[in-house]
Amino acid sequence: MPEIAALVPDLGLGPWLLVALGALIVGLSKTALPGAGTIAVGVFALAMPAKESTAALLLLLIVGDMTALWVYRREPDWRTLLRLLPSAMIGVVIGAFYFARVDGAGVRVTIGVILLVLVTVTVWRRHVSRRRESASPTPSEPAAAGGSRPGAAAAAQGVGYGLLGGFTTMVANAAGPVMSLYFYAMRMPVLTFLGTSAWYFAIVNLFKVPFSAGLGLITRDTLVMDAMLIPVVLIGAYAGAKVARRIPQKVFENLILALTVAAAIGLLAM
Repeated sequence: MPEIAALVPDLGLGPWLLVALGALIVGLSKTALPGAGTIAVGVFALAMPAKESTAALLLLLIVGDMTALWVYRREPDWRTLLRLLPSAMIGVVIGAFYFARVDGAGVRVTIGVILLVLVTVTVWRRHVSRRRESASPTPSEPAAAGGSRPGAAAAAQGVGYGLLGGFTTMVANAAGPVMSLYFYAMRMPVLTFLGTSAWYFAIVNLFKVPFSAGLGLITRDTLVMDAMLIPVVLIGAYAGAKVARRIPQKVFENLILALTVAAAIGLLAM
C-alpha cells in the first residue's frame, strides 16, 4: 500500500477536487455539450501549471472521445469531416510551434479573442441569413442561381475553421467552441452535430499525442492521475448521453453560443 500511495501525485485536496470536476465536465462535453470542454481547460489550469495541464487534459479527452464514438458512431457527416481534417492537422503542427514559444497567458488571450470574434461573426451571419430568407418571395430561387459558389464557400470556411480548430486544440485543448461554431453554422441536427464532433476530436486528439510527448508534457504523474480520473469521465459521458437525446434543437444551439462566450471570457480573465 505505501508503494501505491507513493505513485499518487501530491496535488492537495483542492486541486484534486478541481481535476475531478474537470474530468466530469470532459465526459459531459463529449456526449452532450461540446462547447463546455473549454470550461475543463480553465479548471485544470487552476489545479496545475498551465502547460502541464494541457497534456493531463488531453489524455482524458481521448477517453471521452472513445466514449462519444461508441454512443454516436453512426451519426457523423463524413463530407464535413473530410473537409476539416487536413487543415486541422496543419493547425496542430502550427500550434505545436506556437506552444513551444509562447507562455500560457499569451495562449489564453489569443484563443479568447479568436472565440469572441468567431461568435460575433457567426451570430451576424445567421442574422443576415434569416433576413434574406424572410425577404425572399421564392425560397427555391437562390439555390438554383447559386451554382458552385456555395460549395466553394463552404470548403473555404471549412479550411479556415479546420486550421483554427487544430491550432486552438494543440495550444490549449480549446477547439470545442471553435468547432461548435462551425457545426452550428452548418445547422446540423443535434445527433449529427455530436457524431461529427466525436469523430473529429477522436482523430485530431490522437494526432496531437506525439507532439505533446515531444514537448515533454506527458509524465508518470500525468498518466497516474488520468488513470484515476477515467471513471469520472465515464460517469460524465453516460449522463451527457442521456441528456443529449432530450435537448431541443433551439435550446442546444443557444447553449453552444452561451458556452462559447463563457469560455472565451474565462480564458481572457484567467
